[in-house]
Amino acid sequence: MREIQASKIASVVAELLIKANYYLSEDVLSLISQAASKEESPEGRDILSNILKNAQISSQGQYPLCQDCGTAVIFIELGQEVHIVGGDLTAAINLGVKHAYQEGYLRKSQVSQPFSARINTQDNTPAIIHIEIVPGDQIKIVVIPKGGGAENMSRLAMLTPAAGREGIIDFVVNSISEAGSNPCPPLIVGVGIGGTVETTMLLAKKALLRPAGKHNPDNEISQLEADLLKRINNLGIGPMGYGGRTTALAVHVDTLPSHLACLPVAVNLNCHSSRRQEAVI
Repeated sequence: MREIQASKIASVVAELLIKANYYLSEDVLSLISQAASKEESPEGRDILSNILKNAQISSQGQYPLCQDCGTAVIFIELGQEVHIVGGDLTAAINLGVKHAYQEGYLRKSQVSQPFSARINTQDNTPAIIHIEIVPGDQIKIVVIPKGGGAENMSRLAMLTPAAGREGIIDFVVNSISEAGSNPCPPLIVGVGIGGTVETTMLLAKKALLRPAGKHNPDNEISQLEADLLKRINNLGIGPMGYGGRTTALAVHVDTLPSHLACLPVAVNLNCHSSRRQEAVI
């Protein structure tokens, strides 16, 4: 059994959240650069160029990429041979969030009593935490600060099995069409298929943890990703809604088995500031 101090978890969470808000990862920057070289729309090219400049300014000056520094969504893979000492896991994660948003000068966007008083919690807690028990004696921590504009465009459909592949494509493409410029394209589109109503939503969000543009290893699913990306980019929404061929940079699809009477499909989006950082303790 390996012991890991709760204070170590808190410090890693804080470091990852600050890094995610200051620096776009190389996989996302590469896709944006590629899109800029291929974009047919002059306005779209200008927007993509400005997005790259914004990322450069943010990284050099250690400023947040966006004024919306997001809800702190944390995915934990907890090795079953780990014993956390000096505190509990949830408290440690929230302490890390608190330190990140206060010491990193990140905007604090979490409000309590969300349907009435909407009182800012002042430190961006509580985090949204997903924990999975896995073999081993390590803890993998993945953070994805989720901005409100993209998160608002999440969609869920409980299709009938008869809808099939085309029904899934129509639902996903229509979801992006209805979203328009609201989620700040170009997007990383996460799609969950199967499971149950709650697991397919989580599946769509977990799909965003994949390096941007990395296809699902299953050939059938990979082809669905490619077909969805083509259809989405043919919508003509373009960067920030100014028109063009770059509405999405990538589509990530993950699936689970589902009940024979069901075909759940979920869409979850990351904006062009597709923020993700991870570490292993």
